[in-house]
Amino acid sequence: MKQISSRFSIAVHILSLVATVPSECTGDFIAGSVNTNPVIIRKIIGLLKRAGLVEVRAGVGGTRLTKDIDQITLLDVYRAVEVIENGELFNFHNHPNPLCTVGKNIESVLRAELREAQDAMEQKLSQVSLQHLITKFE
Repeated sequence: MKQISSRFSIAVHILSLVATVPSECTGDFIAGSVNTNPVIIRKIIGLLKRAGLVEVRAGVGGTRLTKDIDQITLLDVYRAVEVIENGELFNFHNHPNPLCTVGKNIESVLRAELREAQDAMEQKLSQVSLQHLITKFE
């Protein structure tokens, strides 16, 4: 089963670091905390920058949030880093057999159910701010 990529959890990790220890947030520091390659960190920071969630200082390095932590939701982060085609989280297999009762109906029947599931997930993510998560850190 394919999962939502780890970009989402890494992006939340990055933003939490930037919010809690901004003076430390070089690419190497973040990569050490996430325990991954700095190239992956740079790529995800680039996605967060494109979404307007962070600014990156060239030269000396460092990243800062562009919004207050109570204004950044998990939905913002999710939308910044996950690839969703045409607003749809779930993909369908191509060309089911139109002569089969299941094949000709599965997409239209299943699409509505999956859209409802995606809407519920997005609603939940929109209710959780970065501040909410950070207050749970010990």
